[in-house]
Amino acid sequence: MTSESIETLSERYGSSYRWILTTTGMMAAMCMILTSTMVNVAVPSIMGAYGVGQDEAQWMATAFLATMTASQLLGAWVIATFGARNGYLGAVLIFMFGTILGAVAPNIDILIFARVVQGFAAGVVQPIAMITIFRVFPPEKRGLALSVYGMGIMVAPILGPVVGGIAIDTWSWRHLFFVPLPVAALALVLGAFFMPGRDPDARKTPFDWVGYTLVVGAIVSLMIYIAYGQRDGWTSDASLIRAALTLTFASGFIISQLRSAAPILDCSLFKNPQFVAAAVLGFVFGAGNFGSTYLIPVFVQSVQNFSPTASGLVTVPAGVVLMVLFPIAGRLVDTIAVRYLAMFGLAVFAVGAMLLQSTDVNTAYWTLAFYVVVGRLGMSIMMPTITISALRALTPEQLNQGSGAINFVRLMGGACGVNGLVAFMERRTEFHSLSLTATQTPDNSSSQELLSRVADMLGAVGVPEAIVQPGALHFLGRVVEAQAQTMGFKDGFMILTVVFVLALFPAWTLGRKKKEK
Repeated sequence: MTSESIETLSERYGSSYRWILTTTGMMAAMCMILTSTMVNVAVPSIMGAYGVGQDEAQWMATAFLATMTASQLLGAWVIATFGARNGYLGAVLIFMFGTILGAVAPNIDILIFARVVQGFAAGVVQPIAMITIFRVFPPEKRGLALSVYGMGIMVAPILGPVVGGIAIDTWSWRHLFFVPLPVAALALVLGAFFMPGRDPDARKTPFDWVGYTLVVGAIVSLMIYIAYGQRDGWTSDASLIRAALTLTFASGFIISQLRSAAPILDCSLFKNPQFVAAAVLGFVFGAGNFGSTYLIPVFVQSVQNFSPTASGLVTVPAGVVLMVLFPIAGRLVDTIAVRYLAMFGLAVFAVGAMLLQSTDVNTAYWTLAFYVVVGRLGMSIMMPTITISALRALTPEQLNQGSGAINFVRLMGGACGVNGLVAFMERRTEFHSLSLTATQTPDNSSSQELLSRVADMLGAVGVPEAIVQPGALHFLGRVVEAQAQTMGFKDGFMILTVVFVLALFPAWTLGRKKKEK
């Protein structure tokens, strides 16, 4: 079975094999990416369980995304060395190990390591699935096929908070790690039967350990710099050392890839203007996708006091819309110039982020859900557009490297988006807190009226006089803190709006739809 090719399997299973293979690849990718956002609703619970702050808890998301980003570059090497089937099965087994480890983690450090293991597997399996799907379909149907695959990639992070919220409210946050295991086991069985084996004519390439070490060092240094820049100061000695390490590792990685006989990132891909434009959009797409998916459940729990399940359910309507629109978007990619689709998708997501920027504690549940749907409508159009426009620009020999590279850039955007948004919001929340505190003076009539009402309420329920005034002041402080936090989230959604509007310029350079090579 290990040497079976796509042609052999197609003869055995007939024309339906294309969609069987698509389902197989999508199942593992969905299962793994589901866990990327499933723990977002567990952030408050895990902070309480381990006694850590959000700056440490957010590493559960960042560690997963950073590792998934780096391991995207291994896809071409894994296929050439082990074949799609063995690489796929190995990734699923590694993922299952990391999932079990996360469920029993005794402290936050082991939990973060478990997320690293999960992220590594998730990064390897995606280019394997995408390459095999791209090869099994004829050129005129690849847009539809990759849009169906992309539907799983997009729906999974949206449904993650729902699944996580239900697991937490029903059992505990540890049980949410067991949820994807049955799906992973099914993916293991399907992969053993339907994934193609290694091409015996494929040339094995040596693994670039130096390049991979350098890119991992660059990503980790960058994530640490962004995560702790707000706490330590962006120009502090520690932050400057981290920035210098990031530049050193990144420069070393680029130089090593230019000199390597078997690079894990083919830098010649970036000589192609259309691929570069697609990569820029992929970075922005990743930042908006994962950044907003992290922000929304944390926002509705922190600001609106939703339960974990309710916070996850906010994204359900958007998931339904994605499932309906992705096949339609795939057909549009096959018929309409990609530049127009990309610009339309960017504009729609920007509108959705701007609408979310207008929300506060009083925003109705269905209003929030509608705003999320608007943003995800734009995402459903962008995902297949970016993938197809990038791969159309490449020769068949460049597909392995190209698929890994575009996924690498997209997930790099996701890691930077989550980390950068958290750091940005912390800074803006602190700014708003100081600004609002400065307005709390004896001349502030609104605050004085609030203090008077709270004092009357406390007195009415029998609170001792000595505690009434301090209690009212404490309540005022909590109000100021909550308002500052809300304004910090609103600024986070606004920066997403600005970034997506600016991305309209590279979208215009994608060019018109061209014939397949």
